[in-house]
Amino acid sequence: MASYRKIYLIGGAVLVIGVAALAFIKFFPLFQPAPIAEIVADSVAIDSTKLKAIEKPVFKFGIQVNGLAVSENTVKRNQRFNDLLEGTYIDKKILNQLTLLPNSIFNFKKITSSKKYTVISETDSAKTAVALIYEPDPVEYVVFRFKDTLIVESHQREIITEEKTVTGVISTSLYETIDAMNISRELTNKFADVFGWKVDFQHLQRGDRFKVIYEENSVEGKPYSIGRILGGYFEHMGRSYYAFPFDQGDGTDFFDEEGNSLRKALLKYPIEFTRISSRYSYSRFHPITKVYTPHLGTDFAAATGTPIRSAGDGVVTHASYTKNNGNYVVIRHNGTYSTGYLHMSRIAVRAGAQVKQGQTIGYVGTTGLSTGPHLCYRFWKNGVQVDALRIELPPSKPLDKKHWKKYDEVMAVTALKMEATPFENGPALIVAR
Repeated sequence: MASYRKIYLIGGAVLVIGVAALAFIKFFPLFQPAPIAEIVADSVAIDSTKLKAIEKPVFKFGIQVNGLAVSENTVKRNQRFNDLLEGTYIDKKILNQLTLLPNSIFNFKKITSSKKYTVISETDSAKTAVALIYEPDPVEYVVFRFKDTLIVESHQREIITEEKTVTGVISTSLYETIDAMNISRELTNKFADVFGWKVDFQHLQRGDRFKVIYEENSVEGKPYSIGRILGGYFEHMGRSYYAFPFDQGDGTDFFDEEGNSLRKALLKYPIEFTRISSRYSYSRFHPITKVYTPHLGTDFAAATGTPIRSAGDGVVTHASYTKNNGNYVVIRHNGTYSTGYLHMSRIAVRAGAQVKQGQTIGYVGTTGLSTGPHLCYRFWKNGVQVDALRIELPPSKPLDKKHWKKYDEVMAVTALKMEATPFENGPALIVAR
């Protein structure tokens, strides 16, 4: 009985204290504790007034450029390396180190017009140069750092290679169709090289169509170059031509479904695929002399500076200038064939030099007896000039029988890839042997 009474007394005391506490809070609200959320909010509000904005670091070419001036430009004609730094300050010690820089690290003579460069400098009154970045092409760039001592770094951007397939139907000419489809000239040239001796691209018909599987190289999301041709198809006047790549041990060649090589000893086109402005003729009205004379060559219209390439391996027998030919090059390919390239703006080889098929030997111009920029292409067989586009050349060796099993696999895989991208009116690819 005594224990129960003690519990009642304790419980009553607790109740009295609780009531008193509630009354105290009710009548004295200043002493009430603030909610936790309000405390946190107040503390954040107070701290945020004391915090400074934190700037996100920005990098260009591996250099943090926050607070620095960044100027992007392109090299102008006749500009030298020092001209690119005009308007900035560089310590004399750094300038001296630049003059002593060996060509093995960087050749200043290779600074060429239209190339991109970037100057990074301080924002002080002197505009003290921090770095200069020169970009000879979309992949490579060279960083010159000028702080304390000269540091030169060569870099390469990552090249991403993707396999692609493109199809097209000829509306007027291959040249105009390619332009309308916005296909790169590099891809067109490689495609024309594969089928050059099978298809006369200058006499295509409306409705002729083609497919090509190829590799496209891109840098930072932008197309950079064309890689390998992985397969091709051309339908001309109802006849189908196939091209499948295969390496028999001496480099990749292209073969048809019968294993015959599509390649010949010489390229058909010594220049990027373009318009023929004048053909081989025994009686052509000359635009300058105003008389009918033989024109024993093929004229390819092209812009000044367009690279001209050797039609095949050989030795340069002439690389000089004459009144009629202008700057010209002649190459002897073997005991039977020689080729000539006239009216160049600039020659890129010397007499006696060994050249490879596809090597740049000069650039289109209008020197000599010429009314406008073009390449006059000459072709000799056994010392006699002949029509370069009609000459019958022996083909390269066909596929060796020992490779047929593997080649069949290549054909099957390539044909399936081409069929996966049909023409508008459906696929028309049948590979049979």
